[in-house]
Amino acid sequence: MEKTEVIFAFGHENIKALHNSTLEITKERHLSKQGDCIIAVAADKGLVDLNPEFKEILSQNQSRITMLIEAGGVIDCLYAFGDSRLILSHPTDIVLRKSSYVCDRTLAIKASKAARNLSRQLLEELKKPKQDIKITFKAIV
Repeated sequence: MEKTEVIFAFGHENIKALHNSTLEITKERHLSKQGDCIIAVAADKGLVDLNPEFKEILSQNQSRITMLIEAGGVIDCLYAFGDSRLILSHPTDIVLRKSSYVCDRTLAIKASKAARNLSRQLLEELKKPKQDIKITFKAIV
């Protein structure tokens, strides 16, 4: 079984993408300089908004997730895993983690990259205010 979910968001001048273990997308429009895991703001979806069939796949221990991030003609990709412990209910945030930690903000665990590991060329695009960002998740079980 396979399901794709697409999220549209925007860049922000305070995006630093320096966090070593997480990567976050948020529906919030404001970003302080402390949000070093956030890579996109003003997203059109939080975890609660995702398709129920997509969430069902994520909630299976053997599921695999691919995340494609596109901004300003630059693309980066990472891989992660689903887990039966996922809650997938946060209204504004979507977090991928390199660890196995799970909370209501977690979309996937054991990610191949965190914010710090993204392409620095992509980061330059993500820092541009009003930059369109397309994030495509593909979940397979």
